Amino acid sequence: MVSNVRAAGLIRGALVAALLLGGAACRGRPPMNNPDKVTFLVDSLRPAVERATGLTFKTPPRAAVRTHDQVRAYLMAKLDQELPPEKARGLQATYRLLGLLPDSLDLRALLLDLFTEQVVGYYEPDSTMLFVVPTADYTILKTVVAHELVHALQHQYLDLDSLMRQSGDNDRLTAAQSILEGQATLSGLQVMVPDQNLFAMPEFWETYRDQFRKQQAEMPVFTKAPRLLRESIIFPYLAGADFIRWWRGSELRDTQPYGPRMPVSTEQILNPHRYGRGDQPITLRFAAEESGILYEDVLGEFEMRVLVAELNNLAPTAEIGTPLALGWGGDRFRVYETPDGPAMLWYIAWDDTTARTRFEGGAGTRLEARRPLGYRLEVKPIALGGMPATRVVIAPQPWAGWRHLAPVVISQPQ
Repeated sequence: MVSNVRAAGLIRGALVAALLLGGAACRGRPPMNNPDKVTFLVDSLRPAVERATGLTFKTPPRAAVRTHDQVRAYLMAKLDQELPPEKARGLQATYRLLGLLPDSLDLRALLLDLFTEQVVGYYEPDSTMLFVVPTADYTILKTVVAHELVHALQHQYLDLDSLMRQSGDNDRLTAAQSILEGQATLSGLQVMVPDQNLFAMPEFWETYRDQFRKQQAEMPVFTKAPRLLRESIIFPYLAGADFIRWWRGSELRDTQPYGPRMPVSTEQILNPHRYGRGDQPITLRFAAEESGILYEDVLGEFEMRVLVAELNNLAPTAEIGTPLALGWGGDRFRVYETPDGPAMLWYIAWDDTTARTRFEGGAGTRLEARRPLGYRLEVKPIALGGMPATRVVIAPQPWAGWRHLAPVVISQPQ
């Protein structure tokens, strides 16, 4: 899979996650560990993948077998490339300040364990190769190969590697990933049951969603991971598939959600009707460059939902993707390096004053309980270009930046 498992864009590029078909695996059939058999499986599934997606392979897909150790080595190399220690430090600081990651968590080490646990197969854009781990049960492997073949097909119509390496707006990146994973999820499932119209069977999809989450919950590393990482792994597949299901039922059904039609925010993924009516996120940018910036990005509606769920102490199995009136319009934050610890300056634009009031009186108030010792929290209503907005500051008491908080302005969408 093309995986940018976000925990705010933790890794850009091709990483690994398994797509398991719940309890449908045939445990009596032996694993496939012969490369020739893997190639035959890929070739045999290709026509079904083309029918399921409505796209045609321009060149035949290629496949190879990798051992579990080879995949782990690949993951380590990708972590070094896409999440170097300095970037990991910035991400950890961001989420620790919001109370989404514990101070003791080693992000890179946990991600390596998470992805290694999840691995069954993956498509790697750099080499245009599909790799599989041959120790998997045959039916699971077949499901994963079908899913990864969709990514191989997508890559022949999109520059996946370039798409996954966009910087500066990880919410937009997560939206793009959700389209890719959502299409691969539904098309891969359709390949497995070619005689059924899954888009006309909502009960099948609801059952699959439950199986997907239950399958993830049986994985030891996943189960112990913080909510942010768990939901970031699940979101592109389930929320992305929900969006694609909406797309297939809309007037856009005969087109692909690629290029200029690609959603640009997780708000659009979570609320397809807003996408359909042309609702675009507000793009914020800091008005000036500053020194001492450790990290800067966009949180987005999905991660704000995770934050609200965490602050409200919702059950670990609570569905982040359920409809809820968040009212997110756009946001931007910076995290600074200071002698007394990291400081966060976060601006959020809202659809209306009701959304702002709800956030400030709910999540904004609860953030106080997660404020690190020696820190000060400020949640202040402001206006941005006549729009209701909130400025959130979480910073050490002695931080010099308190006296001159950097402003943001509304800019045109990219």
